[in-house]
Amino acid sequence: MSSTVVTSGSEGKTWGGGNEPLKASYGKMMMWFFIVSDALTFSGFLAAYGFSRFKFIDSWPIADEVFTHVPFLHGQELPMIYVAFMTFILIMSSVTMVLAVDAGHHLNKAKVTFYMFLTIIGGLIFVGSQAWEWATFIQGDYGAVQTKGGNILQFVDAEGHRVALRDFVVAEPKERTQHERKSGLWFTSESALPTYTVEEVIHGLEAHDNVLVRTQTLTEEGEKTILSRAESLEIIKANGKQVVEGANLHVNEYGSPLFADFFFFITGFHGFHVFSGVVINIIIFFNVVLGTYEKRKSYEMVEKVGLYWHFVDLVWVFVFTFFYLV
Repeated sequence: MSSTVVTSGSEGKTWGGGNEPLKASYGKMMMWFFIVSDALTFSGFLAAYGFSRFKFIDSWPIADEVFTHVPFLHGQELPMIYVAFMTFILIMSSVTMVLAVDAGHHLNKAKVTFYMFLTIIGGLIFVGSQAWEWATFIQGDYGAVQTKGGNILQFVDAEGHRVALRDFVVAEPKERTQHERKSGLWFTSESALPTYTVEEVIHGLEAHDNVLVRTQTLTEEGEKTILSRAESLEIIKANGKQVVEGANLHVNEYGSPLFADFFFFITGFHGFHVFSGVVINIIIFFNVVLGTYEKRKSYEMVEKVGLYWHFVDLVWVFVFTFFYLV
């Protein structure tokens, strides 16, 4: 028997889908490939976060106590309000992007320009809000004491409400040396010089009978353990190592430092995606204004950048769920 191999002509082509497989252009297919690969990256990050939270569940910060800040409303406890606002803005920017793509299908330059402008504004508000949230998280608002074992001790009143260090500790006027390796303190380091010393916290605690210590350990009701007056003084005197104000990659006044590490990395990585999307949207926006796509009779570039924008919106829904809701 013999077989004939056709090497030329249409009969010998294995691929007969033309230049638009699955009815998608090459550009849109490549955007989908990027989205899938990036989705796997975010999935890995969120899976690592979930594993770490499950492993250290007893010392994990409570989101309702961490994200309580709202711009221009200082001193008020409003859990999740501003985060919900940020999420709403980002979702609405996805809606305006859908409207821009639809207007592009109808070759309506004016509407594409208008809706892309709204999308850019929404993205800028979100990025600015995330930067503000980072700043407040880094700065902190209550302060705490880190033990020699790395645990965080917070302070509450008799009713269980958080008490800031500044409310019961008085800083003594004296010079202090920041803990650094070059000064010979190899196992003690401070990224920034705290406002108070552990000794000043002890003196303040002794002078205020209504202040108690709250540990990271959760009770069966899911609330952090509040120590008695005697236990509070004992644990601070015996295990107090350094005062912690705010959060960074080394310490976190709200609880486990690992929470801050994941927060900065994952939200920062997503924020970079949003910022990149805003920059790309601005470039496409000016091309729309200049009539580049009007001359081509195709607004496919708007559709491709829209796919990316919807992706970063969808990722934020998962980040919001993992960090703020669960």
